[in-house]
Amino acid sequence: MIRASKFRIIFAASVLLIAAVIVLAREHRPSFLRPGLRLYAYVSTSDNAVSVVDLVKLATVAHVPVGGGVSAMREHPTRAEVWGVSAGGGFAWVLDSRTSQIAARIPVGPLPYSLDFSPDGARVYVPSSAGNLLSAIDCASRQIVGQTPTGAQPVAARISSDGKLALVLNKKDATVGVYDAATLRLLALISVIPDPEDAAILPEQLRGLILSRSQRRLSVIDLGKGLLLTNLELAGLPSQMILKPDGGELYVISPEAHGLQAINTWTHEVGDYVELGSAPTRGVLLTDTGQLYVSDAETNMVTGVDLNYRRLIRPSVPAGQIPGALRFDPGDKARLLLAVSQVSGDLSIIRVTSDRPSGLLTMIPVGDQPRELAVKLF
Repeated sequence: MIRASKFRIIFAASVLLIAAVIVLAREHRPSFLRPGLRLYAYVSTSDNAVSVVDLVKLATVAHVPVGGGVSAMREHPTRAEVWGVSAGGGFAWVLDSRTSQIAARIPVGPLPYSLDFSPDGARVYVPSSAGNLLSAIDCASRQIVGQTPTGAQPVAARISSDGKLALVLNKKDATVGVYDAATLRLLALISVIPDPEDAAILPEQLRGLILSRSQRRLSVIDLGKGLLLTNLELAGLPSQMILKPDGGELYVISPEAHGLQAINTWTHEVGDYVELGSAPTRGVLLTDTGQLYVSDAETNMVTGVDLNYRRLIRPSVPAGQIPGALRFDPGDKARLLLAVSQVSGDLSIIRVTSDRPSGLLTMIPVGDQPRELAVKLF
C-alpha cells in the first residue's frame, strides 16, 4: 500500500514537471515560429569566430571559425545567409545559416570594416579602408561585379532605400563620395566634418546625415546637388544614430552627454533631449511602438525609452557586463531583445511585451569579448 502511494506521488510529480517544461517551452518559443522554421542569433567573438545561438532552445549550437578578425556582420535580407567582413584577412565572408558553415570568402582589399546590402538583397557593397576601394558583390554568385576607387580611408558604405545611390565615408579625407549604385560612377564628392564614420540617408529628401564619433556635430548633405547644407551641434560625442522609419526624426545617442537627442530632419532643428543613464552606448528601435532600447556600458543595464512621450520605460533590465550591440527577433507581439555582453561573454535574452520589458530571461555564454550581432529567421 505504501509502495503504491509513493508511485502515485512520483507519477503526479512527473506529470507536473512535464507540464511545467511544456509551459516554459511555449513561453520561450516566439509566437510566430512555426514548425520547420529556425531562429538563430550570430555573435562574433575575439577568436575570429562566430557563435550560433538557437533562440528557441536558448543554447549555443555552433562556434564557426571565420578568421581574419571579424569587423562587421549582418544577416542577408532574403537569403538564409549571414555576411560579414574580416579586417585582418581582407575578405568578405558568407555563413550558410542552414549548415552553420562558411560557404565563401571573397577578397575585397585590405582592412574592410563595414558592408551594406542593396534593398533587394541582390548586391552587397564593401569598402576597403587601406585599399581606397569600393567593391560591389553579386550575392547569388558571390562574385565581385564592380570596383571603383574612393577617397582616403573609406570606413563605411551606405545604400539609399531606393537602391540608386551608394555613399562612401572617407575618414582620412573628411569627405563623402556619392556613387551610382548600379555603375559605381562617382556623382559627387562632399566635404563634411572630420573623421566621418556613419551615415543615415533620408528616404524621400535626397539628404544624408553624417556622424563622426570624434565630433560634437552632424553634417547634413544634399545628395542631389552634392553640397554640405549645415553642421548641427550636439550635446556630446555621439556613439550611434538611429533614423525613424519615416525619416522625420533622427535619434543620436551620446555616452558623454548621458542621453539622446532628437533631431527634426525636415527643419534641421535639434529638439528634445532625454537623459538615459551613465553611459548609454547602443540602441535599437521597436518601430511599431515607438520604443527605443539602449544599452548602458557603465551600469550594465538596458533601458527603454518611449519616444512618443519622451519618457523612460521602467524598470531597466540587467544585461551582463558592458552590454553593447542590441537586436530584436523578427516577432510581432511579445519579442526577444538580445544584448551582447562584451566582458562577461554572454548573450542576454530579455523578454519584451507590448509596453515594457518583462525581465531577463537568460544569459547564454557565447565566447570571449563578443561584439557584432545578427539575427536570422529561416
